[in-house]
Amino acid sequence: MTSLTDRKNAAISRGVGMTTQIYADRAENSEIWDKEGNRYIDFAAGIAVVNTGHRHPRIIEAVKAQIDRFTHTCHQVVPYESYVHLAERLNALTPGNFAKKTIFVTTGAEAVENAVKIARAATGRQAVIAFGGGFHGRTFMGMALTGKVVPYKVGFGAMPGDVFHAPFPIELHGVSVEQSIAALKKLFAADVDPGRVAAIILEPVQGEGGFYPAPTSFMRALREICDQHGILLIADEVQTGFARTGKLFAMEHHDVAPDLMTMAKSLAGGFPLAAVTGRAEIMDAPAPGGLGGTYGGSPIGIAAAHAVLDIIEDEKLCERAEQLGSRLKQRLAAIRDQAPEIVDIRGPGFMNAVEFNDVKTNLPSADFANRVRLIALEKGLILLTCGVHGNVIRFLAPITIQDDVFAEALDILEASIMEARA
Repeated sequence: MTSLTDRKNAAISRGVGMTTQIYADRAENSEIWDKEGNRYIDFAAGIAVVNTGHRHPRIIEAVKAQIDRFTHTCHQVVPYESYVHLAERLNALTPGNFAKKTIFVTTGAEAVENAVKIARAATGRQAVIAFGGGFHGRTFMGMALTGKVVPYKVGFGAMPGDVFHAPFPIELHGVSVEQSIAALKKLFAADVDPGRVAAIILEPVQGEGGFYPAPTSFMRALREICDQHGILLIADEVQTGFARTGKLFAMEHHDVAPDLMTMAKSLAGGFPLAAVTGRAEIMDAPAPGGLGGTYGGSPIGIAAAHAVLDIIEDEKLCERAEQLGSRLKQRLAAIRDQAPEIVDIRGPGFMNAVEFNDVKTNLPSADFANRVRLIALEKGLILLTCGVHGNVIRFLAPITIQDDVFAEALDILEASIMEARA
């Protein structure tokens, strides 16, 4: 009998990488059962998509109610009130005490593409600055903005022009805020006139790059530079959004408001939906028809998103994220003396990571991180690695995870780190 893995290899492009060979059969909250009936604790959450857990009853109820009414009209052809209402909610909830407007699209990469389009239309400029280690999607503009070559850019040819990169401040790797800002100013002196720069884009906490939070002093400096030169600041909150960092949005940790914000992933709790929200006058820069898409703002995703926002508020998931993240970081800190491979434990709220080095060379150890991941998987815990060096394990369990399941996961994680040392 041909295995599912063999069938996958024969039918699907190898370019679609797979972290595990688990084939999901069903899922509930923080647990997944595969086709063989094996149970796993999910510390990936579809890469921060189901912050509200798999199949939250209120999301399922909202989606079923929408399906009973209509599934698709294309908002640009026959609009619907739920789209308007969700835009109103995001306009009110996102950081910034100014008038805002929103558009809905389908994926995070599409949100980033549209944010760049809007920034260029609003400023009449072309250049965009991003940061090393950042991840902004797999479309061509997304790849150009992304600060990591393998696997995202390799083999795909020339990237769009007028995209520049500066180093992201990571004290652990010897890059201070001052050095990062100095490098940005050097870009202005040597490579691109700031008067040609439409936008600076960054993740408030780098996702694929290693879960490194941007310091508040860095955010303030970027805001000042943008204001000085008429540059728009874009916050990519695709992975950080919707209670993951202990705030509804990660930018709320800083006294800085972006001009544009991209959102996706957990916005609709497992259904495809993405958004761009920004200053009203900037969002209105493109001409009618310049923004949108056939599936943009799917009524099913919109219905799910309304439920997600209600759940976050009613179940106090921002506070819950802080509690869970604190417990996770405390558990890792408690074993740090026994596991000297651990060089850093970090992350706001429940967007946490642990970074590993080789104890002999003190260099980043992707091998150790991967050993921990594989051992944990054998024990029934799904983990994800990340980082430019692949030596970081990131933790993205649903914020709704049950206390007993969370305690079980922490036991597995500790045992896996210790076993990886053997």
